[in-house]
Amino acid sequence: HNPHPWRKSPVLKDILTMPQYFRKHGYVAIGSGKTYHGSFPDSASWNEYWPSLTQQKPPDPVPENRPLNGIPNTRHFDWGPVGAAKEEMGDWQVADWVIDQLGKEHDKPFFLACGFFRPHLPWYAPQEYFDKFPLESIVLPVVDENDTADIPEAGKALIKFRDHDNVTKYNQWEKAVQGYLASGNFVDECVGRVLDALENSQYKDNTIVVLWSDHGWNLGEKMHWRKFALWENTTRTLFMIKPPGMAGNGSVCSHPVNLLNVYPTLVELCGLPHNSLNEGTSVVPLLESPDREWETASVTTHGKDKHAVRLRNWRYIQYDDG
Repeated sequence: HNPHPWRKSPVLKDILTMPQYFRKHGYVAIGSGKTYHGSFPDSASWNEYWPSLTQQKPPDPVPENRPLNGIPNTRHFDWGPVGAAKEEMGDWQVADWVIDQLGKEHDKPFFLACGFFRPHLPWYAPQEYFDKFPLESIVLPVVDENDTADIPEAGKALIKFRDHDNVTKYNQWEKAVQGYLASGNFVDECVGRVLDALENSQYKDNTIVVLWSDHGWNLGEKMHWRKFALWENTTRTLFMIKPPGMAGNGSVCSHPVNLLNVYPTLVELCGLPHNSLNEGTSVVPLLESPDREWETASVTTHGKDKHAVRLRNWRYIQYDDG
């Protein structure tokens, strides 16, 4: 779960993270932004990190009079425009730093990590991004009021019914979706700035680009908000890989894969020795031929003995009550 310091885990305390493994094999590993969970940055992974090895991102400006949505005792479950320029946002500054690295001369191969915080809650972004999504244009998800009837009790226990009750009670559904879209649009611009910098750099033809998000999301579907569940919406993520010259570049692959696959895939693409401790599967065969047969299921775990298995068009969920 989120509050677990993974370097104190008996299983994980001595592992070589992906950037550590690349450092071991001659790479310089540098980065900025949210790449590890915010509370647990990993200084052992990096040669250099900005703003520091113990602080992954600069702080964001926050609006006054929080919460903006009027929901009491809501902590960071909040949304609305912040009275600040986009250049003041932490993610924008992370992009600036990464762009600067792409403009430098590097005498060693580099592993460059760029982590963006948005669209993590709270959905605070400059007004210009909210203006792109007028409330009258917002389309809410279609929610069947009986949609939880076939979910076992262990699954219902994960649903944030209180969040949905508050969103509807305080008439915030459209504004919440607007905040989510605004935050996503803001971070899209940050991603685009970094990719433009790569395209205009001397490294554009010999750099593998991997773009992913860490989880899916519910915006009221099944009366649930946030992540913390095992359904398709909640666990399906964005995942793109572009290695120079690969046959499948620009194609869409319909097979479910897993974020555990990033590590062994990059190891193979870069010609490094296989790491026998990797539990993921290299997806290089899919990068070469996205339509090929693929029989490796993707497994997602959320808490002890709660798992979802995904293969082809199928999803199977088993909870801890059997």
